[in-house]
Amino acid sequence: MKGRFTKRPSRALIVAIVALFVALGGTAGAVVTAAVPLAKRAFVADNAKRLNGVTANQLGSAAVAVALRESPPGPRAASSVAGLMTVQTSSTSLAPNGEGEFTISCDGGRKVAGGGFSSDGAVLSFDSFPPSDSSWTLYLVNASESASATVTLYATCLK
Repeated sequence: MKGRFTKRPSRALIVAIVALFVALGGTAGAVVTAAVPLAKRAFVADNAKRLNGVTANQLGSAAVAVALRESPPGPRAASSVAGLMTVQTSSTSLAPNGEGEFTISCDGGRKVAGGGFSSDGAVLSFDSFPPSDSSWTLYLVNASESASATVTLYATCLK
């Protein structure tokens, strides 16, 4: 058992470990104390030269002012996508314990992107899928044994 632990690390290994710790500790200390503030000042000064001393807030305010001045007056869509999308609706009713497959279609050559339903009763959806590029199909079941349910079908359509 004595022979197992008597071997010592070589001098080269000890020198390498000490050099590693000195390099890691010395570099980290030097960077934190001296180099970081200097680098930050240089970066800020370089950016200020590019913008002629204008701050980011001033630049943003000027861009908003130009956009408002040059945009046409009156209401407009919130984004360019809003004009490409419509929601098609259709209403139907389900008898107590009734069930059935319902299809809603998009108008004018539009493509369906999604579909769904809302109801005033306990209606469950067992299937929801697009059978074609322009329609959405739902299989709905009225879980109530005593009350009919009014169901509104929705299809999100894209140009």
